[in-house]
Amino acid sequence: MASKESILNKIQILITNHFETPEKAFEFFDEDGDGKLQKSEVVALLKQAKISGFIRGIVATRLMEAYDASEDEYIDWEEFKAAIAKINASV
Repeated sequence: MASKESILNKIQILITNHFETPEKAFEFFDEDGDGKLQKSEVVALLKQAKISGFIRGIVATRLMEAYDASEDEYIDWEEFKAAIAKINASV
């Protein structure tokens, strides 16, 4: 399985290289525009970040568990922003 660091690095590269701001990335992946990323939208982000399809679901679940501070099974903008800050600090 890909290491946590390599997965986070791929996410960081995607957001940095393909979007003006993390907020633009969030808006792009928030397909239904409800201000929250559900698991399927996180999976789409991971697909764009070129995370293997074999582990994409597992990684999405782990990211949701790690960054869903409100425990509502969604990643809202504030949680996404905090996740990006942690990712940038760890890469």
